Amino acid sequence: MVYGAISRDDEKYYTYLKKVFDAIDNRQNDCNWLITNCECYPHNREIDDLLHNSEYCWISGEELTNMISEDDFQWIWGILSGFDKSIDLSEILKYNISEENFDEYFKNPLALQHPLSCIEIVPFDSTFVMILSKDKEIITNFKKVYSDSKNLFEYNLE
Repeated sequence: MVYGAISRDDEKYYTYLKKVFDAIDNRQNDCNWLITNCECYPHNREIDDLLHNSEYCWISGEELTNMISEDDFQWIWGILSGFDKSIDLSEILKYNISEENFDEYFKNPLALQHPLSCIEIVPFDSTFVMILSKDKEIITNFKKVYSDSKNLFEYNLE
């Protein structure tokens, strides 16, 4: 089962991941992350290069946390897919990670876009952030911090 929430009215500007990470009790550290379809503007040149110099970025949860602690820049677009640390990148890359996957979020039924992921965080056009997870507690905690967020599976994205 997958749970999800969307925050569209809680913030003046979206998406700053430090607040999202705090909202999910820093559970991002439990995963390795595949970051795709990324548009963001970090101040740190090394972080910018890491996120923009290839089709995807593969990073540990600890590295992602450190990156955001150092430079909590705004994410305009992106798909951040979290995976159990026991899953090897070669297994993950057997599936399509192209930009077309972004459109999949707007089809029914809503679901995690990567079949091996356990959580996905999706900043969308600086106007909202979606979070999907197999762990209901992550979504419950997110909704406590983003108190105006809605259940993603009852929300009309159009």
